[in-house]
This record gives sequence, C-alpha cells and structure tokens, in this order.
Amino acid sequence: MSQERLDFAETLSRKAGELGLEYFRKLDTLTVTQKGHQDLVSEADRNVETLIRGEIAKAYPQDAILGEEHGMEEGTSGYTWVTDPIDGTANFVAGIPQWCVIIACVYQGQVIAGVIHDPVSNETFKAAAGHGAFLNGKPIKASDSQSLSNGSVGVGFNGRSAVTDAVNVVGALVSKGGVFFRNASGGLMLAYAASGRLIGYVESHMNAWDCLAGMLITSEAGGKVMEQDIDRVLTHGARVVVGAPGVFNDLQEIADSSFAPFEAA
Repeated sequence: MSQERLDFAETLSRKAGELGLEYFRKLDTLTVTQKGHQDLVSEADRNVETLIRGEIAKAYPQDAILGEEHGMEEGTSGYTWVTDPIDGTANFVAGIPQWCVIIACVYQGQVIAGVIHDPVSNETFKAAAGHGAFLNGKPIKASDSQSLSNGSVGVGFNGRSAVTDAVNVVGALVSKGGVFFRNASGGLMLAYAASGRLIGYVESHMNAWDCLAGMLITSEAGGKVMEQDIDRVLTHGARVVVGAPGVFNDLQEIADSSFAPFEAA
C-alpha cells in the first residue's frame, strides 16, 4: 500500500511541479502576499495546493489532507496526506531556482511515503517505508562522512523560533570545523542530506509539510533522524536533526546546545 501511494505521490508531484513551473516562468504577473516575517505566499502556492488536493480527493476520497495553504481536511481512512505545494516560496518569487513540491503520506503514526520534487532541476527524491530511497529512480544513500569538517551541513532558519537559534548553530558548527549551507528550502536541504550532498540538516522548528517527507527519505537512505512523535508533528511541527551516521551525534549535541527549548508553534 505504501508503494502504491508513493507511485501516486510521485506522479502528482510532477504534475504539480509543471504547474509551479508555469508560474515561475511568468513571475512578473504573480500576485504575492506576506503572511508574516520572511513568510510569503503567492497565487502559485494556493493554486498548486488546490491541484494536489483535488487529485488526492479523486484518488483517495476517504483520506485526510493537510497542506500549508489550506489547512487540514479530515478523513476516515486513517491515512493523512501532507503537502507543501511550493517549499521555498521566497526563492520562487525572487526568481531563484531552488524550490520544490513536497508530498508525504502518514498512516497510524508513521510516514509511509514521501516525495520531494525539484521541477527546475527535474530531480525527484522519494522513499516508501522499508523500501529504500531514490533519486530519479536510482538508489541514494546518506554521506559516509565521519567528521563535521568533511562536508557541509544545512542550517534552517524560520521566523517562528528564537532569532538566536540559527546564529548559535552556525557558531557552534563553525567552531567545530564545520561549514554551513542554506538555500532557503528546507525540503531541498533535507533531500540533499538524504542523497549525501550534505552531511546533515538542522532546524529548530519545521512544520509537518516541510519535514516529514525529507525525514523518511533520509532514514531510508541510511541517514540518522531525530526521533519524532509523528502525530504530534502533524499538529505542532518538530525540531529537526538529520545526518550521516558518522556525524549525527555531533549534530544532535550542537542542536541541543544551540536551540532555545522547543515550544510547539
């Protein structure tokens, strides 16, 4: 069942990505509003999510759907689809080609399928629970780095957490010989950690639609992922730490010492 839903999510992410690309190519006509500090939303976000919700409702009418732009739509099957139609909206509206479509599926407290699709690069990262992780159909695996000085670590930043969180993480990472990376799309950075491009990723708070797919893909690629209560993540979000097995403990220590106490947003 997880494989069937993964196949559906992959096809849907590509369809949604095509619509997103249409908007991306005509940015001068895009209507953009601001929800909060560094938190933008465009008509592209809303319309791509509407497309995703419509396709899920047709294929799986009993399933719940949680999306960034339109909230939770309850279901009766026990399955919940979680989507961010355009992760990296600030990049998107600025013409920076670093954004993605994210779709995950949760069942009984477990993420069973996840897709992160980058339409600009035509890269699709995906995983079904227990079946490995793939990029454009080829298996991927997390980095084999054994040291923070060997590779770059993605660092997330958001307007919901203490301003000091990201500053502290960068300072701690650099002081331990590490290098930080940020492209303003948490979804893509998680995909990069899963595929070994980054040796890890940390962020003090991510919403479910931004992180669930990436955490599954990283885990299925052999990376280590900070344990989560997935049902709680659906409603409150999560502190996210993922990394190559050889550096995960170091990243967890940095997160623990750098982030303010986690407050459910």
